[in-house]
Amino acid sequence: MTIKRREFLKIVGTGISLTALGCVSSSKKELSAKPNFILCMADDQGWGDMAYNGHPVLKTPNFDEAAVSGLRFDRFYAASPVCSPTRGNVLTGRHPNRFGCFQWGYSLRPQEISLAEVLKTAGYVCGHFGKWHLGSVLADSPVNPGAFGFDEWFSSPNFFDNNPILSRRGTAVKTYGEGSMVTVDAALAFIRKHAARPNPFLAVIWFGSPHRPHEAEESDCALYPEQRKNLQHFYGEITAMDRAFGTLRKELRNLGIENNTLLWYCSDNGGLEGLSRTGGRGHKSNIYEGGLRVPAFIEWPSQIPIRKNSSLPCSTSDIFPTLLDILEIERENQLPLDGISLYPLITNALDRRQKPIGFWDYPAKGISTPSHKLMTELLDAQIQGKNIDDPSRLRLDAGEITIQYPEDPFPGHSAWLDWPWKLHRIQDDKGLAEWELYNLEQDPMEQNNLKDKYPNRNILMRSSLEKWLVSVVRSLNGKDYS
Repeated sequence: MTIKRREFLKIVGTGISLTALGCVSSSKKELSAKPNFILCMADDQGWGDMAYNGHPVLKTPNFDEAAVSGLRFDRFYAASPVCSPTRGNVLTGRHPNRFGCFQWGYSLRPQEISLAEVLKTAGYVCGHFGKWHLGSVLADSPVNPGAFGFDEWFSSPNFFDNNPILSRRGTAVKTYGEGSMVTVDAALAFIRKHAARPNPFLAVIWFGSPHRPHEAEESDCALYPEQRKNLQHFYGEITAMDRAFGTLRKELRNLGIENNTLLWYCSDNGGLEGLSRTGGRGHKSNIYEGGLRVPAFIEWPSQIPIRKNSSLPCSTSDIFPTLLDILEIERENQLPLDGISLYPLITNALDRRQKPIGFWDYPAKGISTPSHKLMTELLDAQIQGKNIDDPSRLRLDAGEITIQYPEDPFPGHSAWLDWPWKLHRIQDDKGLAEWELYNLEQDPMEQNNLKDKYPNRNILMRSSLEKWLVSVVRSLNGKDYS
C-alpha cells in the first residue's frame, strides 16, 4: 500500500481546516484567550537525573523551581524507551508502532496529522527548535518539520553538542555556543516575535542533551570536581540544559506572557546505563520502569496557581489529547489515540486513570543519523551552490506501506500498565512469549513476578494487552488511512 501525504489529505478533505481534519470546536473562544504552548524535551534524561527527584550531586535549580511552581508528575512515562518513537508520539498522540516508527532514526509517516497541523487550524503559529530525529531536515523532504505544520524551524537531524550546525527551513547555519542555549536562543527569537501578536504560538523545544557523547563546557564540568571525568560531562550537560531552561522561563516573565503560557517539560526516554539514576529497573532501551519513567512537569500559572504533585500514571501519549481538550477541539473520525486528556488533572477533576498505558518495543534496528556529518555535508554543498537530492536522505519513501505485518504473534517486549499492575509480554525469536506481572506500588523495582499468584488478573490483563497490540498492528498496516 502506498499512500502519499497529498493523497491522504485528499481522502479526508480538501485543504487544511478544522473540518478537513475532522476537528470541530465546540465553543469558539476569543483568539487572545487561547494559551501559548511550549513543549520542552530532554534527550536521555532519566527520572532521577534531577535534584528535585533526590539526586545527591546534580545542580538543577531552574528545573527544581519549575517543578515546585506547577504540576509535578511523579510517575510520567515516555511512550518508548528510545528517542524517535517518543517524539513521534508527542506530535500525534499515537503509539509510534502505529506509524512504523519502531526505533531511533525512523521517521514519521507523512499520512499522520501532527499536533502542529491541528493547532494551525485553530489559529496558532508553530515553531520547532533543536533535535528533530523524525525524518529529514532537508528543504525538499516530505518528513521535515515544515511538512508537519511547523511555520518556522531551526532543527537538527539528531542530537547535537556545542557549536552545532542546524537547519533553518532547509538551509544549514553554523552556530556558536553551548548546544542547549543555542536551542533556547532560537526558540526565544520566535517567541519574542509572536508574543505581542494576536495569534497564539506552539514552540517545540527539543534539546540534544544529555545524549552521549557528553561534551560539557569546562565551566559546567568544574561544578563537579569530585566526580570522574565522564560524570562531570554528563552532569555538566544537564546543568547547562537547566541554565538554558532558566533563560526561557525568565524571558517568558520579561515578556509578560508566563501566566497564559503552558510550559511542559519531560524527557524522551529513561536514563543511561551506568550514568543515570533511572528511578526503576533497567535503563534506556528497556520496557522496564528505568527505560520509560522520566521527569516531567507543567507550569501554567493562570491554571495552576499553586504547587501540586501527581502520582497518577501519565504519558507522552497524553500531551496531544490534553492540548486539544484545552482548546475544546473535538475530532470526528479520529485516528486511534493512545492517551487521555490531562486537563481534568490540571483542574482537579481527575483522581484515577481509567485508560491503561500500552508499551511495545519492536525488535528492529535503529537507523544511523549522524547529525554533525549530515549537517556538515549540507553546509558544504550549499557553499558550492549544490543541493542534496539523495532520495534516502530526503526520505522520499516515508509514506510507503510495503509490508503487511501479521496480527499475531507480536515480536519484542510489550507491556500493559493498569495501575498499580504492570504486565510484561516478552516474545523470543521462536515466537514464544513469557509473562511477568508486577505490582508497582509494592514492588517499584519489578523484582517479584506475581503472574502465578494472581492468574485471573494475569489473564484479564493479557487479553487487554493483546487486543491493544492487534489495534496497533492494524494501524501499522495502514488500515487507519482507508
